Amino acid sequence: MATQRTKAVVVKEKKFAEGLCFKKLFFVFLVGSVIGAIYEEILFMVQHFYATGEFAHALRRGVIYGPFNVIYGFGAVILVYLLLRKPLKNWQIFIYAAVLGGIVEYVVSWLQEIFTHTMSWDYSERFLNIGGRTTIPFMIVWGLLGLVLVRLVYPPVSNLIERIPPKIGDRIYVVLVVLMVLNMLVSWTAIIRQTLRHNNIPPFTPVGEFCDYYYNDVFLEHYFPNMAHPDKRP
Repeated sequence: MATQRTKAVVVKEKKFAEGLCFKKLFFVFLVGSVIGAIYEEILFMVQHFYATGEFAHALRRGVIYGPFNVIYGFGAVILVYLLLRKPLKNWQIFIYAAVLGGIVEYVVSWLQEIFTHTMSWDYSERFLNIGGRTTIPFMIVWGLLGLVLVRLVYPPVSNLIERIPPKIGDRIYVVLVVLMVLNMLVSWTAIIRQTLRHNNIPPFTPVGEFCDYYYNDVFLEHYFPNMAHPDKRP
């Protein structure tokens, strides 16, 4: 009887997405992607107002559907997973986050250029840039963001995620994973098809024809205004 009561208590106290499991990291990815999109759009508005004196808005996303800037999502997951596995001092978190953030930004830029032949940022003329894909000042920003993420943002977000009832959380998790994977698949397929289109390569599957019709250059320029193709760069 005592054993059965103990098991019942364990089952009752089971939390959803406890610890640094994949489910928890996926929700961190979503939160980081949303915060990143908001941050980038606010940053654009401030920079544009400073340069022109006028307010303007432009989307800064990594996918077509939803306010998700996925580079920040992936960055948040990497920072949380690597920086919370053991206790670290604030200065250690700052340094590790700066290095990891720079690596993520560099690798994502490189992969984007390799697979889609496009670039969403080019820091070649920036101070202390590294291959035009990241800069030392931006790495310092990544370090500060990592410190804020680990110390201030993650604890309440983690607690909120774990308070979701397990059965409801599992269903929400499955739906969101499927939707986000489809979102990224559709978005990046459309971008790759756009590159082929710019190289005068006709569609050879119904998927390509679909992308040419529904995800044409005008459509994609609205969602990815800062994405440049080599053949369109000055």
